[in-house]
Amino acid sequence: MLVSVIGTGYLGATHAAAMAEIGHQVLGVDVDETKVARLNRGDVPFFEPELPELLRRQIDRGALRFTTDIAEAAEFADVHFVCVGTPQRQGEFAADLRYVDEAFAALAGLVRPGATVVGKSTVPVGTAARLATAIEAAGATLVWNPEFLREGFAVKDTLRPDRIVLGLKDGAGRSAMDEVYAPITTAADIPVVITDYATAELVKVAANSFLATKISFINAMAEVCEVTGADVTALAEAIDHDARIGHRFLHAGLGFGGGCLPKDIRAFMARAGELGVDQALTFLKHVDAINLRRRARMVDLARELCDGSLAGHRVAVLGVAFKPNSDDIRDSPALDVAATVQREGAAVRVYDPQAMANARILSPSLAYEDTARPPAATRTWCCT
Repeated sequence: MLVSVIGTGYLGATHAAAMAEIGHQVLGVDVDETKVARLNRGDVPFFEPELPELLRRQIDRGALRFTTDIAEAAEFADVHFVCVGTPQRQGEFAADLRYVDEAFAALAGLVRPGATVVGKSTVPVGTAARLATAIEAAGATLVWNPEFLREGFAVKDTLRPDRIVLGLKDGAGRSAMDEVYAPITTAADIPVVITDYATAELVKVAANSFLATKISFINAMAEVCEVTGADVTALAEAIDHDARIGHRFLHAGLGFGGGCLPKDIRAFMARAGELGVDQALTFLKHVDAINLRRRARMVDLARELCDGSLAGHRVAVLGVAFKPNSDDIRDSPALDVAATVQREGAAVRVYDPQAMANARILSPSLAYEDTARPPAATRTWCCT
């Protein structure tokens, strides 16, 4: 099939390369000329394991290219995936939908009748129904197909997903989506969940809210274990033998960060408030608060290790991406801790195998090292 992918960030670039890998002709679109030029050279502008090789392979065989011209994409493709970002709105909990609205507005004015437009961005419930009006007026069909990628595993999660969710209106668009995903669904027993727009939108934010809740739960248990002398690692191991609970996301630590969980649960709370059901999601306020409190607790622990004061001590922060195998520092707990420790008078040195360039841009006041090996003259190192 002829496929376009609008937006070439973590989601879009990976999706474009994966669609080419399974046999489609793909045209990626982005407004950033520099990014488009890099992608056309086979240069991925962020770190994601396996993606550079996949991207270059598909470009070399002529199955994938990138452009800044959305009109070219509208004329080229039968199926258009919209993969633009939905960051948290400045100063609010709500999602900023400007990029989604701009992409759909541009596409609606150019799309060929009979085409299928597929939303993959994470949006507040009700967005798809609103966007469908303009897409249908252009003679095209809207499908909502949420993404479930994990940074560090994005290629695997696209080519071998644990489920595919399709939000349809009266079944329209099903045949096109079956054809797009046939190489994936026929190669393995992948569940395909057919539902409506609203449910498809809610699946992503509900899943992320549940995962965030598990992380904050075990971190809340860590606080209790600290004052009782219990071992939170042994506690997690004991309760994960319960098949109803499982072991995933039950690892106490600094808490969650990145570009998905924090902003998604906040946007979910904001949308619930708009719908008059904010009471139903009150628990997410506590999930968020527990998560942020872990950062302060890490600073407290470092201070205790440094004889009650961080002033004058040298502190190493080993890893500042929000998770391993990533260079993503959005809402990074470790980078937050590093800045706080520095404000308390410590001389901070930062090392990360992938995220150094991004960290230097966001936090230029911190000092960065090219190795994790501490200098021989270091008096005290407290590591997060």
